[in-house]
This record gives sequence, structure tokens and C-alpha cells, in this order.
Amino acid sequence: MDWQALTLSLELAGATLAVLLPTGLWLGRWLARTRFAGKAWIEAIVVLPLVLPPTVLGYYLLVTLGGASPLGAWLRETFGLTLTFNFLGLLIASVIFNVPFLVQPVQRAFEAIPANLAEAAAVSGLSAWQTFWRVELPLAWPGVLSACVLTFVHTLGEFGVVLMVGGSIPGETRTIAISIYDRVQSFDLAGANQMALLLLVFSLAAVAASFFASSRLVVRR
Repeated sequence: MDWQALTLSLELAGATLAVLLPTGLWLGRWLARTRFAGKAWIEAIVVLPLVLPPTVLGYYLLVTLGGASPLGAWLRETFGLTLTFNFLGLLIASVIFNVPFLVQPVQRAFEAIPANLAEAAAVSGLSAWQTFWRVELPLAWPGVLSACVLTFVHTLGEFGVVLMVGGSIPGETRTIAISIYDRVQSFDLAGANQMALLLLVFSLAAVAASFFASSRLVVRR
């Protein structure tokens, strides 16, 4: 078992969720509550990482963030930052790739809330923030919980984008998915099977637990 790779994967998944959740909540609710002419294009951009091959997205991120790009060169010269083949670049790529896994379930959860509830809350004297926190978020919570679990689990298993942007640097960018690939390449099928089985069991348990918790929340409501 490559514990270093597993620890790195957990750290990446946790950091991705922490960065993406506030933005994803705002964007999902905004898409659910607003109507405008260009909304379909915004939703298409949100979904794009879901339908693009991971290697294609990883390639464009590598080209955009790499030291040869204008952005990469400016960041290196101004702040001394490099965004490829390190954990920071891996985190940025992971956040971008996981946008649809968090935003879409959140959007659907807020769309399921009747608009007249927000209007009733406003008439009752609640501010927009109080309406969101006391009325909308409790009702949307099952969808938000599912989005969080999907984002976390998907980050653990992501391979293509991680390999393109981060490579396979031990302790820096080698996640458990990359470690499984490396074990297969070196014909260590027993080690690969051990890690793959752990990832399978963990992912299944996490998704099942989120469905169970969501159903309990719905029953309580």
C-alpha cells in the first residue's frame, strides 16, 4: 500500500472541496434563481469539464499554467510561483475539473425549492442572507451533501488531469490513482489490486452513506 499517495489524495480531495464549496454554492444557487439570455452558455461552460476527455482538459491546463505561457511566466517572474508539477497546480486543476460535480447537484437542489418560500421569508422580514441560511440551505442540504461526497470521491479517483498537470512526483503529485497506474506498469498487480480495492470500497461506502444521510434528512423534513 502506497500510504504516501493515499494521504496526498485525501489532502487534495479535502482542499478541492474546501476551495470549491463556497463558490459552488453561490454559483449553483445563482443559476437556479436567475433567468437571462446567456444562461445556457454559462451552464455549458460549467458542464464542459464533465464531457471533455480528461487528457484534453489536462493538456490545455498544462499549456495555460506552464512556464512557457504568458500567465505562467508572469506568475513565476512576479511571485516566484510555478503551477505545474506541484501540489498547487494539481489543486487548481482539480478544482476546475470538479466544478460540474459540485455545481450541478447544488443547482438542481435549489431549483427544487419553490420560489414562493423565499418571497414569504422576505415578507416575514428576513434578509437575503437569513433566507438563504434559515430557509433555502436546510431544504437544499441533501443535494449539497451529495455534491460534496461526489466531489471528494471523484477527486480521489481522478487520473488523466492529474497525470497531465502534475506527473508522478512522490509526495508532491503522485496520487493513489497514479500510484495504481505505476504499479500496473511495473507488473506489481498485487499492490495495484490492494489500492484499487481500497479505493473501490471507500468510494462505494462514501456514496452509500451520502444517499442514506440524504434520505434521512428528507424523511425528517
